[in-house]
Amino acid sequence: MSDAVLDLPSTREEAWRWADLGGLAAAAALAPIAAPEADFLDLPGAKLLFLDGKLDEARSDLHRVTLIELGGDEHALGRRATGTGWSLRLDAQAVTHPVQIVHVATGRENHLPSEIVLADDAAAEIVETFVGAGWQNRFTRTQLGKGARLMRSVRLLQPAGFVSLREAAQVGEAASLITVFLGAGGQGSRIDAQLTMAGEGAFVEYGGALLTSAEQKQECAVRVNHAQPNGASRQVWRAVAADRSAVSLAAAVEVARHAQKTDGEQSLRGLLLDRTATVNLKPELEIFADDVKCAHGATVGELDQRALFYMQSRGIPRTRAQAILTRAFVADALERIGDETVRKGFEADADAWLDAAL
Repeated sequence: MSDAVLDLPSTREEAWRWADLGGLAAAAALAPIAAPEADFLDLPGAKLLFLDGKLDEARSDLHRVTLIELGGDEHALGRRATGTGWSLRLDAQAVTHPVQIVHVATGRENHLPSEIVLADDAAAEIVETFVGAGWQNRFTRTQLGKGARLMRSVRLLQPAGFVSLREAAQVGEAASLITVFLGAGGQGSRIDAQLTMAGEGAFVEYGGALLTSAEQKQECAVRVNHAQPNGASRQVWRAVAADRSAVSLAAAVEVARHAQKTDGEQSLRGLLLDRTATVNLKPELEIFADDVKCAHGATVGELDQRALFYMQSRGIPRTRAQAILTRAFVADALERIGDETVRKGFEADADAWLDAAL
């Protein structure tokens, strides 16, 4: 299957310059496999299991989540995700237990839309996990009212295939959106997000850790638009690449002319475990206001040889020393997960990847 058949943009377009369209097309054509085991974290609240994009009602407990017909958006990936999807809507000041969603793929392709709508001062936590093989394509539309708070944690654990995530969010006045991703499977991936800080004093933190090995490719393309004054955003991404794999991180911040007192920060760091691996970093600032505090940093390097030597001189085997330093590098992104149970689950997934890669 070609990218023309999939109706996706060409890599000649800047936003898609590092896109693994070949890997996506190959994932969409994968032969069926048996459904892998999928476990939920030990958390109260809703538990939804989607098998190839369809809810498995026998293994799900919706609580306050509903299934409704949803549309996509005009994005090349988002417009494919239409039909019956999941919806979480909370009234003003409502608080719910965590919502866990496990996406299981057994080959070929599946698409699923979703929406998260929180009214003023509502709060929610959502944890999503992707396992299996094939191409899983998701579109999530998020709308946060005044003072609403949303914590999302997303882990990509497929051993094969591809996961593409299209995200569109509107963050209202004094609202908070925190999203952390962990790519610790063998799949290819693309995280494509448009986040609009539509209310004064909005806060967005968006980032995570992408870990690759073999010939794997993972990427993100995120744009945060500061449309109102006094907003703050953080994009913290960590990339670890081994063998002949590649991670590409493109993070942009746009500050509108009247969005004074904006505070925007980007931290993109890459770690090469092998010199045959690749990490591409592209921070970008477009500032039209004159009273802002915006900064970005982008670095790619290898493990500190002096630190490795010191640890080995203290009797720590080289492989163990490499794992300790790499774990500390990744933990910088995962520590932003507020729920301890979720954070420990993500850290365990990262540790398992490191044990296999080092």
